[in-house]
Amino acid sequence: MKAIQMSSFGGAEVLKYVDVEEPVPNENEVRVKLYYAGVNPAETYIRQGGYAFFEPELPYIPGFDGAGIVDAIGPGVTHLKPGDRVFVASTLARRKTGTYAEKVVCDVDAVYLLPESISFEQGAALGIPATAAYRALFHRARIKPGETVLIHGASGGVGLLAVQLAKYIGANVIGTAGTEEGIELVKQSGADIVLNHSVANYLDTLPSLTHFKGIDVILEMLANVNLEQDFTYLNKFGRIVVVGNRGSLDFNPRLTMAKEADILGMAVWNAPVHEYNESLVAIEAALKNGGLKPIVGKIIPLKEASRAHIEIIESKAKGKMVLEITKS
Repeated sequence: MKAIQMSSFGGAEVLKYVDVEEPVPNENEVRVKLYYAGVNPAETYIRQGGYAFFEPELPYIPGFDGAGIVDAIGPGVTHLKPGDRVFVASTLARRKTGTYAEKVVCDVDAVYLLPESISFEQGAALGIPATAAYRALFHRARIKPGETVLIHGASGGVGLLAVQLAKYIGANVIGTAGTEEGIELVKQSGADIVLNHSVANYLDTLPSLTHFKGIDVILEMLANVNLEQDFTYLNKFGRIVVVGNRGSLDFNPRLTMAKEADILGMAVWNAPVHEYNESLVAIEAALKNGGLKPIVGKIIPLKEASRAHIEIIESKAKGKMVLEITKS
Protein backbone atom coordinates (compact mmCIF):
# COMPACT_ATOMS: atom_id res chain seq x y z
CA MET A 1 0.00 0.00 0.00
CA LYS A 2 1.04 3.64 -0.41
CA ALA A 3 2.03 5.66 2.62
CA ILE A 4 4.07 8.63 3.77
CA GLN A 5 7.05 7.37 5.73
CA MET A 6 10.01 9.05 7.42
CA SER A 7 13.30 7.29 8.13
CA SER A 8 14.94 10.24 9.90
CA PHE A 9 13.89 13.31 11.81
CA GLY A 10 14.13 16.69 10.15
CA GLY A 11 12.39 19.10 7.81
CA ALA A 12 9.37 18.38 5.66
CA GLU A 13 11.62 16.79 3.04
CA VAL A 14 12.02 13.65 5.22
CA LEU A 15 8.40 12.71 4.41
CA LYS A 16 8.57 10.20 1.55
CA TYR A 17 5.73 8.70 -0.51
CA VAL A 18 6.56 4.98 -0.57
CA ASP A 19 5.17 1.45 -0.77
CA VAL A 20 4.87 -0.36 2.57
CA GLU A 21 3.34 -3.63 3.73
CA GLU A 22 -0.32 -3.63 4.69
CA PRO A 23 -0.74 -3.80 8.50
CA VAL A 24 -2.70 -6.71 9.97
CA PRO A 25 -5.07 -6.25 12.94
CA ASN A 26 -4.46 -8.31 16.08
CA GLU A 27 -6.85 -8.95 18.96
CA ASN A 28 -9.12 -5.96 19.72
CA GLU A 29 -7.72 -4.05 16.76
CA VAL A 30 -9.35 -2.69 13.61
CA ARG A 31 -8.03 -1.97 10.15
CA VAL A 32 -9.53 1.00 8.34
CA LYS A 33 -9.27 1.80 4.65
CA LEU A 34 -8.73 5.55 4.75
CA TYR A 35 -10.14 8.16 2.41
CA TYR A 36 -8.77 11.20 4.25
CA ALA A 37 -6.30 11.90 7.05
CA GLY A 38 -6.14 14.94 9.30
CA VAL A 39 -3.01 17.10 9.44
CA ASN A 40 -2.10 18.54 12.85
CA PRO A 41 0.69 20.93 13.95
CA ALA A 42 1.81 18.30 16.48
CA GLU A 43 2.78 16.02 13.59
CA THR A 44 5.25 18.63 12.35
CA TYR A 45 6.85 18.79 15.80
CA ILE A 46 7.10 14.99 15.94
CA ARG A 47 8.69 14.98 12.47
CA GLN A 48 11.45 17.30 13.67
CA GLY A 49 12.33 15.03 16.62
CA GLY A 50 12.56 15.78 20.32
CA TYR A 51 8.84 16.42 20.79
CA ALA A 52 8.13 16.25 24.52
CA PHE A 53 4.95 14.17 24.27
CA PHE A 54 5.86 11.61 21.63
CA GLU A 55 8.99 10.44 19.83
CA PRO A 56 8.43 7.44 17.54
CA GLU A 57 10.75 4.68 16.48
CA LEU A 58 11.92 4.95 12.88
CA PRO A 59 10.89 4.29 10.19
CA TYR A 60 7.58 5.91 11.04
CA ILE A 61 4.28 6.64 9.26
CA PRO A 62 2.85 9.89 10.71
CA GLY A 63 -0.79 10.68 11.40
CA PHE A 64 -3.28 10.03 14.18
CA ASP A 65 -6.59 11.09 12.61
CA GLY A 66 -8.51 9.85 9.62
CA ALA A 67 -11.78 8.55 8.23
CA GLY A 68 -12.85 5.71 5.98
CA ILE A 69 -14.44 2.29 6.17
CA VAL A 70 -13.59 -0.70 8.35
CA ASP A 71 -11.56 -3.08 6.20
CA ALA A 72 -10.83 -5.91 8.66
CA ILE A 73 -11.27 -6.67 12.35
CA GLY A 74 -9.21 -8.69 14.78
CA PRO A 75 -10.47 -11.24 17.33
CA GLY A 76 -12.57 -9.73 20.11
CA VAL A 77 -14.02 -6.85 18.07
CA THR A 78 -17.80 -7.06 18.31
CA HIS A 79 -19.33 -3.60 17.78
CA LEU A 80 -17.68 -2.80 14.44
CA LYS A 81 -17.77 -4.77 11.20
CA PRO A 82 -16.23 -4.50 7.73
CA GLY A 83 -17.95 -1.79 5.72
CA ASP A 84 -18.78 0.48 8.67
CA ARG A 85 -18.13 4.20 8.09
CA VAL A 86 -15.78 5.36 10.86
CA PHE A 87 -13.43 8.06 12.06
CA VAL A 88 -10.06 7.29 13.65
CA ALA A 89 -8.63 9.15 16.66
CA SER A 90 -5.53 7.17 17.59
CA THR A 91 -3.47 9.65 19.60
CA LEU A 92 -3.50 7.55 22.77
CA ALA A 93 -3.93 4.13 21.13
CA ARG A 94 -1.48 1.44 22.19
CA ARG A 95 -0.99 0.47 18.54
CA LYS A 96 -1.29 2.98 15.72
CA THR A 97 0.32 2.35 12.37
CA GLY A 98 -0.19 5.91 11.09
CA THR A 99 -2.99 7.54 9.11
CA TYR A 100 -0.82 9.07 6.38
CA ALA A 101 -1.45 5.81 4.54
CA GLU A 102 -4.06 3.94 2.52
CA LYS A 103 -4.85 1.75 5.53
CA VAL A 104 -4.32 2.04 9.28
CA VAL A 105 -4.51 -0.44 12.15
CA CYS A 106 -5.20 0.71 15.69
CA ASP A 107 -7.02 -0.25 18.91
CA VAL A 108 -10.76 -0.66 18.53
CA ASP A 109 -11.23 2.04 21.22
CA ALA A 110 -9.76 4.57 18.77
CA VAL A 111 -12.34 3.90 16.04
CA TYR A 112 -15.88 5.35 16.14
CA LEU A 113 -18.90 5.30 13.86
CA LEU A 114 -19.32 8.17 11.42
CA PRO A 115 -22.91 9.14 10.60
CA GLU A 116 -23.99 9.27 6.95
CA SER A 117 -24.56 13.01 7.42
CA ILE A 118 -20.82 13.57 7.98
CA SER A 119 -18.46 13.20 5.00
CA PHE A 120 -15.18 11.33 5.20
CA GLU A 121 -13.19 14.56 4.90
CA GLN A 122 -15.18 15.96 7.83
CA GLY A 123 -14.50 12.77 9.78
CA ALA A 124 -10.77 13.22 9.24
CA ALA A 125 -11.09 16.71 10.78
CA LEU A 126 -11.93 15.22 14.19
CA GLY A 127 -9.35 13.29 16.25
CA ILE A 128 -6.84 15.66 17.85
CA PRO A 129 -8.82 18.89 17.21
CA ALA A 130 -12.11 17.51 18.56
CA THR A 131 -10.59 15.84 21.61
CA ALA A 132 -8.57 18.99 22.33
CA ALA A 133 -11.70 21.16 22.12
CA TYR A 134 -13.67 18.77 24.33
CA ARG A 135 -10.89 18.43 26.90
CA ALA A 136 -10.29 22.18 27.06
CA LEU A 137 -13.98 22.99 27.56
CA PHE A 138 -15.20 20.16 29.75
CA HIS A 139 -12.26 18.50 31.51
CA ARG A 140 -10.15 21.60 32.18
CA ALA A 141 -12.47 24.64 32.16
CA ARG A 142 -15.53 22.64 33.33
CA ILE A 143 -17.72 25.02 31.39
CA LYS A 144 -21.39 25.21 32.31
CA PRO A 145 -24.49 26.10 30.27
CA GLY A 146 -25.11 29.84 30.38
CA GLU A 147 -21.45 30.79 30.89
CA THR A 148 -19.66 33.01 28.39
CA VAL A 149 -16.57 31.68 26.62
CA LEU A 150 -14.06 33.62 24.52
CA ILE A 151 -12.23 31.48 21.96
CA HIS A 152 -9.13 33.11 20.53
CA GLY A 153 -8.20 31.91 17.04
CA ALA A 154 -11.62 30.33 16.58
CA SER A 155 -11.23 29.79 12.83
CA GLY A 156 -8.73 26.94 13.23
CA GLY A 157 -9.40 23.22 13.53
CA VAL A 158 -9.69 23.24 17.34
CA GLY A 159 -11.42 26.61 17.55
CA LEU A 160 -14.29 25.86 15.17
CA LEU A 161 -15.10 22.61 16.97
CA ALA A 162 -14.87 24.34 20.36
CA VAL A 163 -17.38 26.96 19.17
CA GLN A 164 -19.81 24.23 18.14
CA LEU A 165 -19.41 22.16 21.33
CA ALA A 166 -19.81 25.21 23.57
CA LYS A 167 -22.97 26.29 21.74
CA TYR A 168 -24.28 22.72 21.85
CA ILE A 169 -24.33 22.77 25.68
CA GLY A 170 -25.82 26.25 25.93
CA ALA A 171 -22.84 28.55 26.46
CA ASN A 172 -22.58 32.09 25.09
CA VAL A 173 -19.73 32.04 22.57
CA ILE A 174 -17.42 34.81 21.39
CA GLY A 175 -14.82 33.89 18.77
CA THR A 176 -11.96 35.74 17.13
CA ALA A 177 -10.46 35.39 13.66
CA GLY A 178 -8.07 37.40 11.52
CA THR A 179 -9.66 37.38 8.07
CA GLU A 180 -13.12 37.91 6.61
CA GLU A 181 -13.17 34.28 5.49
CA GLY A 182 -12.22 33.11 8.99
CA ILE A 183 -14.83 35.37 10.57
CA GLU A 184 -17.51 33.87 8.32
CA LEU A 185 -16.48 30.33 9.28
CA VAL A 186 -16.75 31.16 12.98
CA LYS A 187 -20.20 32.64 12.38
CA GLN A 188 -21.23 29.50 10.49
CA SER A 189 -20.15 27.43 13.50
CA GLY A 190 -22.65 29.28 15.68
CA ALA A 191 -20.66 31.93 17.57
CA ASP A 192 -22.84 34.68 19.04
CA ILE A 193 -20.17 37.33 18.46
CA VAL A 194 -17.10 37.27 16.21
CA LEU A 195 -14.25 39.79 16.53
CA ASN A 196 -11.47 40.54 14.05
CA HIS A 197 -8.20 40.12 15.94
CA SER A 198 -6.23 41.81 13.15
CA VAL A 199 -7.84 45.13 14.12
CA ALA A 200 -6.13 47.24 16.80
CA ASN A 201 -7.79 47.21 20.22
CA TYR A 202 -10.34 44.69 18.98
CA LEU A 203 -11.16 43.53 22.53
CA ASP A 204 -12.19 47.01 23.71
CA THR A 205 -15.79 46.33 22.70
CA LEU A 206 -16.08 43.20 24.84
CA PRO A 207 -17.60 44.88 27.92
CA SER A 208 -20.46 46.44 25.99
CA LEU A 209 -20.97 43.34 23.84
CA THR A 210 -21.35 41.18 26.96
CA HIS A 211 -23.53 43.79 28.70
CA PHE A 212 -20.65 44.20 31.17
CA LYS A 213 -21.06 40.63 32.43
CA GLY A 214 -17.52 39.64 31.44
CA ILE A 215 -15.98 36.34 30.37
CA ASP A 216 -16.09 33.13 32.39
CA VAL A 217 -13.86 30.92 30.23
CA ILE A 218 -11.14 31.78 27.71
CA LEU A 219 -9.60 29.25 25.32
CA GLU A 220 -6.19 30.67 24.53
CA MET A 221 -4.58 29.56 21.27
CA LEU A 222 -1.67 32.05 21.45
CA ALA A 223 -0.95 32.60 25.12
CA ASN A 224 2.36 34.42 24.64
CA VAL A 225 0.49 37.21 22.83
CA ASN A 226 -2.86 37.38 24.64
CA LEU A 227 -2.56 35.99 28.16
CA GLU A 228 -1.95 39.15 30.16
CA GLN A 229 -4.66 41.09 28.35
CA ASP A 230 -7.12 38.23 28.92
CA PHE A 231 -7.32 39.16 32.60
CA THR A 232 -8.80 42.54 31.72
CA TYR A 233 -12.01 40.84 30.58
CA LEU A 234 -12.06 37.71 32.72
CA ASN A 235 -14.63 37.42 35.49
CA LYS A 236 -13.75 36.66 39.09
CA PHE A 237 -13.12 32.91 39.43
CA GLY A 238 -12.71 32.71 35.65
CA ARG A 239 -10.65 30.07 33.87
CA ILE A 240 -8.13 30.45 31.06
CA VAL A 241 -7.16 27.23 29.25
CA VAL A 242 -3.89 27.43 27.33
CA VAL A 243 -4.36 25.35 24.19
CA GLY A 244 -1.56 26.92 22.14
CA ASN A 245 1.57 29.00 22.71
CA ARG A 246 4.55 30.05 20.59
CA GLY A 247 6.87 31.93 22.89
CA SER A 248 7.37 33.47 26.33
CA LEU A 249 6.09 36.63 27.98
CA ASP A 250 6.69 38.90 30.96
CA PHE A 251 3.73 38.10 33.19
CA ASN A 252 2.65 39.44 36.60
CA PRO A 253 1.15 36.56 38.66
CA ARG A 254 -0.71 39.10 40.81
CA LEU A 255 -3.29 39.24 38.01
CA THR A 256 -4.45 35.78 39.04
CA MET A 257 -4.85 36.86 42.66
CA ALA A 258 -7.17 39.81 42.06
CA LYS A 259 -9.76 37.60 40.40
CA GLU A 260 -8.78 34.25 41.91
CA ALA A 261 -8.54 33.08 38.33
CA ASP A 262 -7.11 29.80 37.11
CA ILE A 263 -4.64 29.37 34.26
CA LEU A 264 -4.94 25.78 33.08
CA GLY A 265 -2.61 24.04 30.68
CA MET A 266 -4.05 21.49 28.27
CA ALA A 267 -2.49 18.77 26.13
CA VAL A 268 -4.43 15.86 24.67
CA TRP A 269 -1.42 13.63 25.33
CA ASN A 270 -1.89 14.07 29.09
CA ALA A 271 -5.52 12.93 29.14
CA PRO A 272 -6.25 9.90 31.33
CA VAL A 273 -7.49 7.10 29.10
CA HIS A 274 -10.98 7.16 30.61
CA GLU A 275 -11.31 10.91 29.91
CA TYR A 276 -10.00 10.50 26.37
CA ASN A 277 -12.47 7.69 25.66
CA GLU A 278 -15.26 9.77 27.23
CA SER A 279 -14.48 12.62 24.86
CA LEU A 280 -14.69 10.31 21.83
CA VAL A 281 -18.03 8.87 22.94
CA ALA A 282 -19.34 12.42 23.37
CA ILE A 283 -17.98 13.47 19.97
CA GLU A 284 -19.62 10.46 18.29
CA ALA A 285 -22.94 11.39 19.94
CA ALA A 286 -22.62 15.06 18.98
CA LEU A 287 -22.01 14.08 15.36
CA LYS A 288 -25.07 11.84 15.36
CA ASN A 289 -27.28 14.44 17.05
CA GLY A 290 -26.21 17.41 14.93
CA GLY A 291 -24.10 19.18 17.53
CA LEU A 292 -20.89 18.89 15.50
CA LYS A 293 -20.32 19.56 11.82
CA PRO A 294 -16.56 19.81 11.18
CA ILE A 295 -15.46 22.46 8.71
CA VAL A 296 -12.78 21.31 6.28
CA GLY A 297 -10.23 23.79 4.95
CA LYS A 298 -7.53 22.92 2.44
CA ILE A 299 -7.46 19.40 0.95
CA ILE A 300 -4.01 18.23 -0.20
CA PRO A 301 -3.11 14.90 -1.91
CA LEU A 302 -1.37 12.35 0.31
CA LYS A 303 1.78 12.38 -1.82
CA GLU A 304 2.15 16.12 -1.05
CA ALA A 305 2.20 15.68 2.74
CA SER A 306 5.47 17.60 2.94
CA ARG A 307 3.70 20.67 1.50
CA ALA A 308 0.90 20.21 4.02
CA HIS A 309 3.42 20.24 6.88
CA ILE A 310 4.87 23.53 5.66
CA GLU A 311 1.50 25.20 5.08
CA ILE A 312 -0.10 24.19 8.37
CA ILE A 313 2.62 26.08 10.24
CA GLU A 314 3.08 29.05 7.91
CA SER A 315 -0.54 29.74 6.90
CA LYS A 316 -3.43 31.10 8.94
CA ALA A 317 -5.90 28.32 9.58
CA LYS A 318 -9.31 28.44 7.92
CA GLY A 319 -10.95 25.18 8.84
CA LYS A 320 -9.18 21.84 9.13
CA MET A 321 -6.48 20.76 6.67
CA VAL A 322 -6.76 17.15 5.47
CA LEU A 323 -4.91 14.82 3.14
CA GLU A 324 -6.86 13.07 0.39
CA ILE A 325 -5.83 9.43 0.25
CA THR A 326 -8.54 7.69 -1.81
CA LYS A 327 -11.54 9.29 -3.45
CA SER A 328 -14.71 8.08 -1.70
